[in-house]
Amino acid sequence: MLEFIDSHPTALHRKCSAGHLTGSALVVHDDRERMLVMLHAKLGRWLQPGGHADGEGHLAGVALREAREETGIAGLRVAVPAVDCDVHEIPERGHEPPHLHLDLRFVVLAPPDALARRNAESHELRWVDLAGLDELAGDGSLRRLARIGLDLAGTL
Repeated sequence: MLEFIDSHPTALHRKCSAGHLTGSALVVHDDRERMLVMLHAKLGRWLQPGGHADGEGHLAGVALREAREETGIAGLRVAVPAVDCDVHEIPERGHEPPHLHLDLRFVVLAPPDALARRNAESHELRWVDLAGLDELAGDGSLRRLARIGLDLAGTL
């Protein structure tokens, strides 16, 4: 990721067609045993909330913004530093060529009264534990994030 950033000065912007930085959030329930996942509308996969930096260099803030927008939960709190990073390819879609997302991932804690409301970016939101995530066939990087994030959330 650091090499990519060094060689792509516009990596914080979507206009960097080779790839760009993103921030995502493992939204952890107050019980510290479940996380909120979304069935992504465009990709058709269960993922954590997240999105493009759009020029914002504070990726913890990006992760928190995206978590708020995609879950509708008020009172979220982001823990720093990031707990995981992941580089993955986004397939060609319409006018967008395939490109990389260089994702910094953060634990975001939900308040006790969290009420999730999806937006147009997902078909469904669901609180799941690790076993439930396996049943949804979440990808390996999401399972890795979930294990790391839930362990850390238990200490926060």
